[in-house]
Amino acid sequence: MAAVFYYDVILKPVITEKSMAGMGEKKYTFLVHPEANKTMIKEAVEKMFEGTKVARVNTINMDGKKKRRGMVIGKTAKTKKAIVWLTEDSKEIEIFTGL
Repeated sequence: MAAVFYYDVILKPVITEKSMAGMGEKKYTFLVHPEANKTMIKEAVEKMFEGTKVARVNTINMDGKKKRRGMVIGKTAKTKKAIVWLTEDSKEIEIFTGL
């Protein structure tokens, strides 16, 4: 496994209706590095966003979708999502405010 630092773990937030509804329960969804594990994701969230404490992390490995262009069939890249629950006393993540 390659050396993955905490600032490389979280790629971008997932902004969908379902993920936005979970923010009221302090549940945030991120696209993460495919080789990151749950402890790496927890450390990255706590270091990148001051005042946050992670209660638990769920991860989902998503296979690439089949795409077709004419006669050629290919696949998109695999991705990994993480759903992060924050504790009750932690601060909210400010990326999502105002959305």
